[in-house]
Amino acid sequence: MSSSSSQASVTRHLTTTGAVALAVATAATLATAPASAAPRPVQDPQGFIVSPARTQISFTYSPTGFVAGTRNQHEARPGLSIVKLYIADYVFKHGTPADKARAAEMIRTSNDAIASQLYRKYPQSISATARAYGLRNTHSNAHWGYARTSSYDSMKFVEAKKRRNYNDPVLVAMRQATPRAADGYAQDYGTAVLPGAVGTKWGWSDDRRSVHASVTYGRDFTVSANTWGTKHALTNDVRGAFRGTMGAPGRPAPARPLTPAQQAATNWANDMERAALNAPGSSVNERAIRDARRGLDPWIMRLP
Repeated sequence: MSSSSSQASVTRHLTTTGAVALAVATAATLATAPASAAPRPVQDPQGFIVSPARTQISFTYSPTGFVAGTRNQHEARPGLSIVKLYIADYVFKHGTPADKARAAEMIRTSNDAIASQLYRKYPQSISATARAYGLRNTHSNAHWGYARTSSYDSMKFVEAKKRRNYNDPVLVAMRQATPRAADGYAQDYGTAVLPGAVGTKWGWSDDRRSVHASVTYGRDFTVSANTWGTKHALTNDVRGAFRGTMGAPGRPAPARPLTPAQQAATNWANDMERAALNAPGSSVNERAIRDARRGLDPWIMRLP
């Protein structure tokens, strides 16, 4: 659970050929999936998911390919234990039977020791998985715990796995996750609280306060989130970002727009945070940046 721009990509429009292929693939790969409702994202007038800037969220509705996210969904943030999915995917494809069993255990219990063992043996696993799935905001490191990824990349990865094979070993391990991780931390927060959740992978910083993340899939959706803060902050922000269920495929939820002052302040804060995180020595300053955002976000929401 060790810890280590913003792009306005909100919806994806499919070509006629792509839409036909998507419909066929979805029908085939999800045939054995249990029925479930898909949560409906709350979007602003520009189509972005509404959430405090401390949190990034990415969502896709599988039947149509509709995608929505927060303005910062492409930020490369601490990957935490979410990157164990990328390690496991590589091991399931290239590892020994014993290592494959360890990879499944690593996902179910978020076992750090297993992650370190597998990453030492397969140091190319994160970067190779990122290339294979086009995860542009995912970056490996000498130690897996310092790798980075985004909510968009983890959502994209899990959704791709689901479309190809609902019973992929990565997905099976996610839906067999234990109530508590190997280190005793409860695996019960974030995107896992949404209706229709089937399988989840969680991540958290060593201090269990600074950063939390999760990625969840259901029959008709995949959603990922990462927050600078506690697991309660992540859960609250995720709950606030969804309202009801997807009754009309691909149609945005009724907007809950920010006021002009809130929108201007949010845009400015995102720009400042992105510049600070990309500056030399940003890894040293991340805690100060997070602390500043925790104080700034509530102030923005109180603006007229």
